[in-house]
Amino acid sequence: MGTEFSKTNIPDRDTDTINTKNCLYCNKPFEELWCKKCINSFEKSTENGDQEAMFNLANCYKNGKGTEKNLIKALHWFEKAAEKDHIDAMFNSAVCYRNGEGTEKNFEKAFHWYHKAA
Repeated sequence: MGTEFSKTNIPDRDTDTINTKNCLYCNKPFEELWCKKCINSFEKSTENGDQEAMFNLANCYKNGKGTEKNLIKALHWFEKAAEKDHIDAMFNSAVCYRNGEGTEKNFEKAFHWYHKAA
């Protein structure tokens, strides 16, 4: 005899955002839109060593969301987060070095970050 669970009456669209982090300023999910205050918030958090903020700031610079696209700054922040053991930042640092994004191609550094990420 098993336990049966019934589906709740809450539509799926209402439950999708439960675990989404929103900007403290504009209250929009970080994945959708970055405002200038989001960027400022990340910059302040990086000063406290927040690896997730470093990673998010790197993505802002990489994609040009909320700020001017800058691959040099993107790599800088990916590496800062990677040095704090952020696995996705390690991978992204490796990709930057492999493709020469924000730096010259450097397969040794790419291998180093791929190896650490693995």
